[in-house]
Amino acid sequence: MAQDAFTAPAPQAMRRRAGTAGITAPLLAAFACAVSLALVWVIAELLPAARVRDAAVLGDFIRLNTPSFESAGMFLLHLLEPRVFILWAAVIVSVALARRRPDLAIAAAVVMGLAPLTSETLKPLLAHPHLSAGPVLIGPASWPSGHSTAAMTLVLCAILVSPARLRPVVVLVGGIFAVAVAVTLLVLAWHMPSDVVGGFLVAGLWVSLAVAVLRAVDWHPRGSVNT
Repeated sequence: MAQDAFTAPAPQAMRRRAGTAGITAPLLAAFACAVSLALVWVIAELLPAARVRDAAVLGDFIRLNTPSFESAGMFLLHLLEPRVFILWAAVIVSVALARRRPDLAIAAAVVMGLAPLTSETLKPLLAHPHLSAGPVLIGPASWPSGHSTAAMTLVLCAILVSPARLRPVVVLVGGIFAVAVAVTLLVLAWHMPSDVVGGFLVAGLWVSLAVAVLRAVDWHPRGSVNT
């Protein structure tokens, strides 16, 4: 009996150690996204060489445009318009609820609301002039890209709520979708490359924070987002 009493607290201690380790990783990811977000803006705004390179890369992508690409690209970007985005968000939340995971449903809903809002708030606050890419000049209030934020937010939230057995497929399909959106935004000259990177980082920041919160409120060995 004495030995049982001595060893009884072990599972609780193990849960707390696993919980602490589980929270640290997403918090570090969120910190890395925040630092990278600031660096991307500072470099794209303050370093002349980076501004020239940003415009040059955009110019290279613009040359890839064709009438057929433009038609397909416009259709792809239409999938991220606000009303359609809300439909995708509803599907993602419904998947979490169908899995009886209201915690994931709430987390995804909050992220899908705050990430796009963050980008739209930052655009006018951090507006800065860009160099032209040939005849194309992107407006100053373009960083970070709202479309790239929306795309990556949907992808990461879909990964968050998906069952573990389906997660590799969701990662693959989602990754292709996010890359396709990024390329389309550049080929159609909707955004600078730095805008697209900034949008991805905004999404990564909010999803990382959501994962940290989920793990903080559910400290058990499996982890709240691994089932």
